[in-house]
Amino acid sequence: MNTSYINLSNWQLGFAASLIVANLAISMWLRLGLARSLLVASIRMTVQLLLVGFILESIFALRTPLPVVGIGLVMAALASAAAVRRTRRRFQGIYWNSLLSVLGAAFVVTGAALAGIINVHPWFSPQYAIPVLGMVLGNLLTGVSLALDRFMEGVARESDVIEADLALGATRWEAAHPLIVETMRTALIPTINAMMVMGVVSLPGMMTGQMLAGASPAAAVRYQIIIMFIIAAATALGTLGVTLLAFRSLFNAQHQLCTGRLRINGKSA
Repeated sequence: MNTSYINLSNWQLGFAASLIVANLAISMWLRLGLARSLLVASIRMTVQLLLVGFILESIFALRTPLPVVGIGLVMAALASAAAVRRTRRRFQGIYWNSLLSVLGAAFVVTGAALAGIINVHPWFSPQYAIPVLGMVLGNLLTGVSLALDRFMEGVARESDVIEADLALGATRWEAAHPLIVETMRTALIPTINAMMVMGVVSLPGMMTGQMLAGASPAAAVRYQIIIMFIIAAATALGTLGVTLLAFRSLFNAQHQLCTGRLRINGKSA
């Protein structure tokens, strides 16, 4: 297997960037109103990725765990905040709940994978830790966001049914259990769908990137399988954690539903 790869030049990047003209032309032709957003998104993506590439070159040279852990904490904090920003209904403490769930699931699963499955030495090697954590957080963010949105919208929509169950003697867990089940199913659907079609409909980015860098397809496939199991485990743990924390926030110890704690854009729901 040839281990060399093609090093792309700036003019090649510029040529690739010119392809966005097709998107802009379609937007203007159909009057979609997306031309400005496409242009801003393209520039922002390019600048962000160039900065990340520059920063990662310095990070990969690190030989101590504290900076790597610090970067991981920042990544997890940004992911947890982004998950909350995608929800319409919120409650006091939702940001902390999201952070605790994302941080716990991502660090536990990623740490176990690096130290126990991939056997990275040292375990905090930035070359492995940062990319793996980034892939986990990217998928975990979606799961947590879907879980929060589905649970709170469900509470608001089905409050009469839940309160009727509570009035008839059901505990808060019995009353909320159907909603919790539906929330978990909704949050895990994107991960399950991705796993179902992987290798048949789509070739995932990590696997493709490794092959472009010169790795054998067999080796790239093994890494991708491990990564998908890591992502699935982290997403399940994170969504379960944030759902249970939201459940505790909206149902008190006296088995009452506290819909007054819900807010929509800072106003009472």
